[in-house]
Amino acid sequence: MGAPEDGQPPVDWDSLTFSFTETDRMFVANGSWDSGWSDGAIIDFQPLQLSPAACVLNYGQGLFEGMKARRTPDGRVTLFRPEMNARRAAEGARRLVMPEIPESMFIRAVKSVTDENRRWVPPHGKGELYLRPILFGSSARLGVSPADEYMFVVFAVPVGPYFKGGMTPISLRVSQNHHRAAPGGSGGVKAIGNYAPGMMPSKRAKSEGYSEIIYLDAVEHRYVEEVGAANFFCVKGETIYTPELTGTILPGITRLSIIELAKSMGLEVIEEKVPIDFALGCDEAFCAGTAAVISPIGSIQHGDVEENFGSVGKTTLALYDRLTGIMGGAIEDPFDWTLEV
Repeated sequence: MGAPEDGQPPVDWDSLTFSFTETDRMFVANGSWDSGWSDGAIIDFQPLQLSPAACVLNYGQGLFEGMKARRTPDGRVTLFRPEMNARRAAEGARRLVMPEIPESMFIRAVKSVTDENRRWVPPHGKGELYLRPILFGSSARLGVSPADEYMFVVFAVPVGPYFKGGMTPISLRVSQNHHRAAPGGSGGVKAIGNYAPGMMPSKRAKSEGYSEIIYLDAVEHRYVEEVGAANFFCVKGETIYTPELTGTILPGITRLSIIELAKSMGLEVIEEKVPIDFALGCDEAFCAGTAAVISPIGSIQHGDVEENFGSVGKTTLALYDRLTGIMGGAIEDPFDWTLEV
């Protein structure tokens, strides 16, 4: 890496972006249906060795999680609700016919990777250490069926804001011809195969000056589902609306935390199908996810209509300040959401 393990990493904290940087260590465990999971081990960051016929490469049998470690004002390092990532990964593993990672093993792995890469955790307020657990079928498979052997890997990368400008309102365009997921599919799972199809419409929108796209439902093409890889919220008066989980929308952990946080602040939260026309008539809108945390939406282009929401709304800002304060340790955590490493 060029720097001693206990030295400062070669990073300019003030210019961090949401991009890949190789760090010091990662976690790898091997498992199978017959033998279960090995204990796994922390190793130096390095390429993985896979057969060209690996099930994950040929049939996409795999999932990933996203989570962040943060440095508090007093220098501690904490994770945010890692048990929720472990549970979501277990549910996804069942859907994709992969052996589940025990919750205790999952949390041990992400804590170990965080600790081994502690020097890569940015200073408070300068970014986060993004953790990427991945689970996939690693053994060779020619027919379409579950792999016999699996790998569980966790690596870490220091990151800055997902969207350029941080809390600067972003512009979105509603996708007219593409859908993220359909009923009965794997939209509610963080499956690796869910993301490549969205690259083309997203790239097109960005080339035309938009930050990301909004997907509508695949049946009626009327209800908001997700913003690229983030959950959608809109605010009307003192009420927050977000699409209900119907199996086509990822059950985001940031989404859940916003719902619980908003209710604790005395705000009404309604989870239901959200028509795009209703969303365009709301007072505020924002998207949320591990990478973006909370990003205010400044405008939405839908066909010939463009709705401008203006600057960051008061509800969006209040939720952002409270949530990031808890995540980063700047304010009290009454929910016991953070776990010290």
